[in-house]
Amino acid sequence: MTDTLLKETQEKMDGAIRALETQLSGIRTGKASPALVENIQVTYYGAPTRIRDLANISTPEARLLVISPYDPTVLGEIERAILGANIGVTPVSDGRVVRVPIPELSEERRKEMTKVASRMAEDAKISARNVRRDANEACKALQKDSTISEDEQHQMLDRIQKITDKTIEKIDAALKAKEAEVLAV
Repeated sequence: MTDTLLKETQEKMDGAIRALETQLSGIRTGKASPALVENIQVTYYGAPTRIRDLANISTPEARLLVISPYDPTVLGEIERAILGANIGVTPVSDGRVVRVPIPELSEERRKEMTKVASRMAEDAKISARNVRRDANEACKALQKDSTISEDEQHQMLDRIQKITDKTIEKIDAALKAKEAEVLAV
């Protein structure tokens, strides 16, 4: 019972880290990355669909994304979706592909991006703390039901706290890496 609780807690905290990494990959840096546009939603035959499901995204140059849709009729929608995402880029279509030149980030924009990344990291930490709170409550309920002893409860609470501490360290490391990437000129 206790091992299951610890395993679920670890999985949920790992999920918070994965979610943060996915969000951070969408933050614009000075270089082209398919992650910048791949999760942008495009209306395709009335259904919201991610660009990565509609097109091949490549980076032939350090500052250029090329989006080659499988269905050329969706070119205009992809352009509108990228503009609507407000990520600071202007797509250009030639009738077959959408080219997205990635301009150099200004110092002000770089600082703004690091603030966005910090907010995302803080949200991930809140998520991890919520998982910890739920796990602690479940642990206390087990002790209250006499499923585990008081000593086992204290050991469990310590292990849950250690999992939380490691998760927050990983979140901080991911944030620090992204900030360094964004601030690199």
